This record gives sequence, structure tokens and C-alpha cells, in this order.
Amino acid sequence: MKEESSKHSFLRAWFPLRYKFSDKTHPLQGIMSFILGMISAGALFFSVFLSFKAGGVTAGKYALAVLLGTIMAICGLVLGIVARMKVNCYHLFPDAGIAVNAITLLATWVMITEGYIAG
Repeated sequence: MKEESSKHSFLRAWFPLRYKFSDKTHPLQGIMSFILGMISAGALFFSVFLSFKAGGVTAGKYALAVLLGTIMAICGLVLGIVARMKVNCYHLFPDAGIAVNAITLLATWVMITEGYIAG
């Protein structure tokens, strides 16, 4: 018991307890934006990975997954921007959702552009 209390006092010296007294909440649109961003990034990653594993041959189902991922990323980006404009809430999930969705859209755009350039 004594060892456990000394362990907690050591942790509390480095990481003190902080209590938050506020009415702020995480907006549901921001959480949904982050979830949509992670799903679309996963769809893009696995589509590229499975196409690479197949020797560069892209099946229609991988193209459809990228298309649906792009649509989800656009919806997630809009939801993230709407949630970011709310005043009395935390901005962690809207910011993370905007970042993940923007990176996914940028990666999709770069991939399609390089495909057109390569022939």
C-alpha cells in the first residue's frame, strides 16, 4: 500500500490532476468528421496497398472504394468546418477531422494527377 501511494505521488508531481469546470462539449459533427476521415483514409490506403500487391492492376472494386472514400472525405471536411465554427465547444475533433479529410483529399488528388501524367 505504501509503495502504491509513493507511485501515485511521483506521478502527481509530474502530472498534476486538473479539473475542468466548463460547459464545453465535443461537437457530434466534429466527431463524425474525424470518423469519416479515418474511414476514407483507410479505404484509400487499402485500395492502394491491394493494387500494389496485385502488380499495379486496379480492380473496379478498388476504384469504387477510392470514389466512396473521396465522397466521405468531402462530407467529413464539410462537417469538420461546420463543427469548427461552433463557439462554445472543444475543437479537438473538428480540427483532427479537417486535417485527416484534407490529407485524404490531397492524396487522392495527387494519385489521380500522377495517373493522368503517367499515361
